[in-house]
Amino acid sequence: MVKLTEFEQRMLDGEMGPFQQRAIQKIVDYANALGAQELCTVTKATVYFGYHPYLDAVKSDDYDEIFSKMVLCDHSGRIYPLGKFSDECFAQTCVAPCDHNCYKPVGVSKEVFEKNRRFLDLTLKAGVSIAGSCTPYLSGWLPMRGEHFVSTESSNILFCNSVLGACANADGLEASAWSAICGRTPLWGNHILENRYATHVVEVQCPSSTPLDWDIMGHALGRLLTDGNARPVLTGNFSRPDIIRLKKFFSSLATTSGCEICHIVGSTAEAPTLEAALAGHQPQKHLVLSQQEYDKSLSSVCDPGGGPVELVALGCPHYTLQEIRDVARLLEGKKVAPNVNLQVWTDMTMQHLAQVNGYAQVIEAAGAHLLNSSCPMVAARTAYDCVTNGFAADGAKQSHYVHTDLNAKNCKVYYGTMEQCVQAAIQGRWEEANHG
Repeated sequence: MVKLTEFEQRMLDGEMGPFQQRAIQKIVDYANALGAQELCTVTKATVYFGYHPYLDAVKSDDYDEIFSKMVLCDHSGRIYPLGKFSDECFAQTCVAPCDHNCYKPVGVSKEVFEKNRRFLDLTLKAGVSIAGSCTPYLSGWLPMRGEHFVSTESSNILFCNSVLGACANADGLEASAWSAICGRTPLWGNHILENRYATHVVEVQCPSSTPLDWDIMGHALGRLLTDGNARPVLTGNFSRPDIIRLKKFFSSLATTSGCEICHIVGSTAEAPTLEAALAGHQPQKHLVLSQQEYDKSLSSVCDPGGGPVELVALGCPHYTLQEIRDVARLLEGKKVAPNVNLQVWTDMTMQHLAQVNGYAQVIEAAGAHLLNSSCPMVAARTAYDCVTNGFAADGAKQSHYVHTDLNAKNCKVYYGTMEQCVQAAIQGRWEEANHG
């Protein structure tokens, strides 16, 4: 049975109101199911709020009813009016089903757009900032080493656990919301420093110089991690990654595995050396990230050959300002083919900076769209309705998740570098890629 502090017990007794009472009751239930002895204070959260299609399971337009059933998980018929979120925890929104300011370029309806804005405005009044980002660390949401956080974005959990040394588990959409409301989460798993040491030593023997390399490395490593709760550490003669390579690596690693922390010798907070990452433990396994595994992952996210494309998506995960600048340079003085929808996805902060610097204007002048808060995959999959022949992306995560659905429609899925994707958007077709 989890032991509560006096403050936590008062919250559980209802002194802070029924909204927070329900949230901490769910956290207590969660802790007891895990066998956690106590709770810890959560100071940062990202939450999957706004309108998402799965919420339609509740046949109601009353957001309090929807929130009570789908987020607070109360199916007794009781409705909890949306109350105040924890003052101890800074919470902001993760991705949404569409851009925050427009809907037509995304391929969603006006109804979805308006409902999303309404739901977000309601949670904003309750204390959740609107950010619409799957890369919140790019705009200042930075939990420090040892700080406890929750997040609904799997790659963000990996990035902050690994690179920053902050502490989180992959709790899921509902539990993250409970934590944001009551400011607590069970003290277990990655929240306990002694549990974070590496269990699998991975020798990198494949290419590691480009962002695409790190994207494919993450995808391949995830396939190799068949053990539950594996905590890999990368060793070998690999090129030191920057933030762009790391965000792509963690995004694809989270796509093909349940990994929550990955040490990289010389690059991440708890792995200055291999010995430090292992913290005195013997590794459970030694793995090799070989050229063969690299090639297997690459072929699984990119169909062979070439052909026409209707949708090209860049920015999974959301682009940095540097990447937006690079897209603008590739598009300057050029035009996207008339039958192609080129979408460049980022968060609101990076979009604003792109406007200040003139990058957004160059992208729009070329006939492309610089968008925020979402991506085609999150946009209820309706964003892919325009695809009749081919789809191209520079994110292995995006290509991985839509491959089966689009192939079933006899549509090709292509994956490559930013440069290859922009060229495909300009030409209106994908030329067989040479990733050499």
